[in-house]
Amino acid sequence: MKIRIYQVDAFTDKVFQGNPAAVCPLTEWLDEKILLKIAAENNLSETAFYVPTNDGFEIRWFTPSTEVDLCGHATLATAYVLYHQENYKREEIEFYSPRSGRLTARIKENKFILNFPVDDIQEVSIGETLVSLTNKKPIAAFKGNSDYMLVFEDEEDIQTMVPNLKIIAQQNIRGLIVTAAGKNHDFVSRFFGPGVGVDEDPVCGSAHTTLTPFWATQLDKKKLNAYQLSKRGGEVFCQLLDGRVELGGQAVLYLKGEIEI
Repeated sequence: MKIRIYQVDAFTDKVFQGNPAAVCPLTEWLDEKILLKIAAENNLSETAFYVPTNDGFEIRWFTPSTEVDLCGHATLATAYVLYHQENYKREEIEFYSPRSGRLTARIKENKFILNFPVDDIQEVSIGETLVSLTNKKPIAAFKGNSDYMLVFEDEEDIQTMVPNLKIIAQQNIRGLIVTAAGKNHDFVSRFFGPGVGVDEDPVCGSAHTTLTPFWATQLDKKKLNAYQLSKRGGEVFCQLLDGRVELGGQAVLYLKGEIEI
């Protein structure tokens, strides 16, 4: 069996920056064990698989160890592949995720704009466990549908942060978002997901469904420019809507080829 594969750097316009994702077009769904093995073999933070439907595409995302509910950068990478490699012609792509529902993507100027459901976040107390997740003391803590989010004093805290990956992996969460107000952007962040096989995600789009409503309230603005302070780095343009969030970014192709299994 031959499967086309693309690797795309998302939330950047330069190769070797942003967040790399693999994208595999399928004509029908393969056994989940095969999808997991492909994702593990790719050894990227996410591999996206999609299958055409009557009105769009069903999409699923896998880390090297598990399937996840939502992934922004791999969806952006999939939109790039459909528009620039798979001859998709419509103005908007309709995605459907069995875990996250309806998602869309479109091109606006030179960016891909994703439309995702906003996360439901609740403030929680800062106990010993949350303090132990990093080497810095947070000033506020929140729990979303799948992640913790810790807020810190300034950008330097995020830049120099050392996560306690072992303790993060022991929590019943997908991962940990850390964030602070930015110097050149509205806010900055990093994302750690050792429990799902991703010690640090270079640019986590889905984390911005949590970050955007928080910073929109803090800064009293609905359009925000964000930067993820990983080693590769990446820029995300965010807009808070009614119950949804738009995430914009660029993408660039790194490779294309075939998987043989």
